[in-house]
Amino acid sequence: MSSHRTPPPGTEPPRTSPADDPDAAQADAAQAGPAHASPVRAAPAQAAPTQADSTPPEPAPTAPTSPAGTPRPAVHPVDEARPLGRIVLFGIQHVLVMAATPISAIFLMSATLRLGPELTVNLLSAAFVLSGVGSLIQSLGPWKFGPKLPFVMLPGGAPLILFLAIAEQHGVRTATGAVVLTAVFCFVVLPLFARLLRFFPALVIGTMIVIVGVNLVKVGAVLVTGRPGESGFADPTNLMLGMATIGFTVVFYLLFTGLLRQLAVMLGLLAGTVLAALLGHVDFGAAAEGGLVSLPELMPFGSPQFSLVAALPLMLYSLASMAEATGQTVINAEAVGKEIDTRDAVPRTVRGDALTSVFGGFFGLPLMVTSGENIGIVRVTGVRSRYVTAAAGVVLVVIGFCAPVTRAISVVPSAVVGGTAMIVFAVITVLGVQMLGRSDLDQHTNTFICAVALAFGLLPILLPGVYAGFPPNLRILLESGVAVGAFVAAVLNILFHHVRPRIAARPTPARTESDR
Repeated sequence: MSSHRTPPPGTEPPRTSPADDPDAAQADAAQAGPAHASPVRAAPAQAAPTQADSTPPEPAPTAPTSPAGTPRPAVHPVDEARPLGRIVLFGIQHVLVMAATPISAIFLMSATLRLGPELTVNLLSAAFVLSGVGSLIQSLGPWKFGPKLPFVMLPGGAPLILFLAIAEQHGVRTATGAVVLTAVFCFVVLPLFARLLRFFPALVIGTMIVIVGVNLVKVGAVLVTGRPGESGFADPTNLMLGMATIGFTVVFYLLFTGLLRQLAVMLGLLAGTVLAALLGHVDFGAAAEGGLVSLPELMPFGSPQFSLVAALPLMLYSLASMAEATGQTVINAEAVGKEIDTRDAVPRTVRGDALTSVFGGFFGLPLMVTSGENIGIVRVTGVRSRYVTAAAGVVLVVIGFCAPVTRAISVVPSAVVGGTAMIVFAVITVLGVQMLGRSDLDQHTNTFICAVALAFGLLPILLPGVYAGFPPNLRILLESGVAVGAFVAAVLNILFHHVRPRIAARPTPARTESDR
């Protein structure tokens, strides 16, 4: 039973922080307690706008009347269809921020597997198209697929590393088969996982989101600095471009109001790109080479080969990916201020991931996963409509078929993309901290659980290569700080809040004469 107060019909739940509404904070904290057995529900977590904030908040939904005079149900901002022009603009903003991920993922695949230019372009086209299709599924929620929240989907991350490891050990056809097998595996184990969601209260999810945010900030920073030990690491020009992009975004957010302020992230990225072009760091010639249309090729490596043994590491990781999808679904719902039932919304997210990954495997791609990258944009801009990310999905599909656009996006300097990414990724960390703030950290037990999980989860992020001496398959799993942190937090939560209270509640048997 949710303890959140129900707003009057036809009004939007008020945007309050725990400090503004002690009752709501206590109610949220109660969910993390030992007796937590109800589904996690995401409630509004946005702070009330202050007078200093010149951007007007989205209007609360009203209850229009039908021709017969009866009131119609209020439309939540996440389900609100905005004017087409604005939806497309906001959708392009999402695409510009996230485009570096599929590009870098495919370039890493190409370099590792020594693929030719034609095959690389083909995979890049497929990555954009599948990212768009997945974003449409998650945003629109057809049938039982997708939570109907503003989500985007991307390749990359730990699933890409596992894909490449399988490809190097067993061949790329076996790797594509492992992707398909893992997607089917997700469908099979999902009913069992859905029953375990009660063991993922706000304490566990908040800890996981903090780790996700820190890891993503590091990813954005690497786009600016490069990797330590590589040539050009911490190049002053790249650092200047990254910091200038952040500075442009701050200036636009400070000076503008209304629509322009909501587009501050995109405007900052474009301003950074213009500055890079003036400094001679943009190669526009590459965007003009090649044809006009790029069609993804089905089974570019040949028909997939299926091996359960080879797919086992990817299957094990998919369990951690489900836990991550749980956290991202809850934090996305909080970012848009919509209350959800995780027992329904989370399985819909996982089904959307699995369905998109099945198609991705046949197009030669690694697992496609729901991304938390766009959540920061939603929070920064305040635009909560899921039709914006649906528009981003359409734009991604168009980009996948339009070769010149794909090449044009790929010429944006990584330092500029990284500067933008650092802002929106850091917002995700803040959202995790906000969720932890409602997890009753005044209780020493909750503080201990959070601290231990953060220690294990942040270790491989802050010290890359710490598990280099472990077996390869185990090392890949341990080096996923998100997976490790989520596992540790969930296990400790079960031990302290479910197992220990039951043991303490058992009556002590009376001692017999022989025991004395």
